[in-house]
Amino acid sequence: MASNLPDYVASAQPVPQAKRVPWFSSTAQTYAGIMLWFVFWQDIPVGSGISPELGQYSNFAGGILSNGLGVAFLGLILAALICHFLFYLVPGLLGLKTGLPLYIVGTSTYGVRGGFIMPGFLMGVLQFGWLGVNAFFAGVLLCAPFGYGPLTIPHAVVCIVWVVGAAFMGLKGIHYVARVATFFPLIPLSILVIVFLATVGGIGDFNSQTLVDAGAAKQVEVRESEIVRQRVSDAKPLFQETDETTGVTTSVYRTELVEVEHLQVLKAKPALTSLGVILLICTYIVGFFATAGAAGVDFGMNNRNEKDVQLGGLVGISLATILSGGLALLIVAGALGAGKAPDGAVLRATSMMGGAVGDGTAKVFMYLLALAAFPPACFSAFIAANSFKTTLPKVNPFVSVGIGAAVSALLAVTALAGDVIGMFTLIGASFGPVCGAMAADYLLAGQKWAGPRAGFNMAGWISWVVGFAVGAADFIPAMTGKVPCPPVAAFIVGFLLYTVLAKAGMESKVLDMPAGE
Repeated sequence: MASNLPDYVASAQPVPQAKRVPWFSSTAQTYAGIMLWFVFWQDIPVGSGISPELGQYSNFAGGILSNGLGVAFLGLILAALICHFLFYLVPGLLGLKTGLPLYIVGTSTYGVRGGFIMPGFLMGVLQFGWLGVNAFFAGVLLCAPFGYGPLTIPHAVVCIVWVVGAAFMGLKGIHYVARVATFFPLIPLSILVIVFLATVGGIGDFNSQTLVDAGAAKQVEVRESEIVRQRVSDAKPLFQETDETTGVTTSVYRTELVEVEHLQVLKAKPALTSLGVILLICTYIVGFFATAGAAGVDFGMNNRNEKDVQLGGLVGISLATILSGGLALLIVAGALGAGKAPDGAVLRATSMMGGAVGDGTAKVFMYLLALAAFPPACFSAFIAANSFKTTLPKVNPFVSVGIGAAVSALLAVTALAGDVIGMFTLIGASFGPVCGAMAADYLLAGQKWAGPRAGFNMAGWISWVVGFAVGAADFIPAMTGKVPCPPVAAFIVGFLLYTVLAKAGMESKVLDMPAGE
């Protein structure tokens, strides 16, 4: 009965067919803006940075290009197709067929009580984290020409204005986000093409073995400092006390806080095999995309038909990923082959721009890339706003989203949002099993939405807990590298375990939605 439904489910209204929009004016535009975000594509050739501070060097000699361009492109194309067919398509079709957002559709997989948390609140919280990451890096690039960096007042002001602007656009809805995303993605695409043309002549001279040798020989120093308390040198004891029983004298000295610097020398691990390269690039790309895949529900509910859902994903996700990632790979290979790279081991695509087009032009390009990061910021704010507006329908969205935006700004201003690779890993672990369980639920229900389920649907929750443990394996030192492609492994575990548990009768009962909905 509808009376058994929480308010956020009972009050949900599907998007009318008359308000649906074509794929090219909503889904494709917004997704393309995400996949053309420079923070995403610049490190595709790197795969995994040697450290957060030295992300332009790969953790593996030669990075994604260690086995040549052919293997790298194979992994890139496979990752792009995985994003579309495994992580986006079913959520998109569920949104289309129900006209309802993710946080309602997800109640079938996790229950009306559990769905409030998963994927509802979790999605909103993670998106505000993404918004903080976006604002941080945009602030870095926008302030750099004026000599300001993170933890400065100008950087903080830019971050706050960035977050507020994106949050406002996200509250306005997908139509406004799509408008912002219409032309902005042309900026990074144009820059990629220009830099590609400036380096394409060196692709024929690119040698993957030379790159591997340079990566293996490269040693980089990282200086870390910590504040420690130590005794003031040459100072007399403040007082002394002798234990009458043992005769031991204890002296107390004046201490001071001192900054101690440690020097750490980092070196890349051996080059990956061809399979290792494919798995690493899939881990990077799918981990980045995971939440956006689940958010396909919110795009699908605004689409007119299945063709819109398919084309929106194939163009906005797969094609945009192959285009941006492919150009990044070619730029790095061409710059290395032509001797235009800063050194023989650098793999970050944006690091090649100075040698390709000159330092002055490169600075302008970086400034433009920062401005073009605004559509992905709006996307994160839109998904977060949908989350809070749906799960907290009685709370003014300006209040709930405002609080989330304040957290985003705090993460950016304090520079906590700078660890991108850690964010990719966490997102892949969190939403790999979500997308897998949703796909299983959809297929078991006969390729339709089963409807909201009572309480906590244990089939969904157990599959998520186990899937998350698999996806987060790299966070555990003893398990690092033991699970191949953790985001995809988490998806598979979520899919298979939900199927088994559902057939074992562990799904909670389906509740009726209000009549006429």
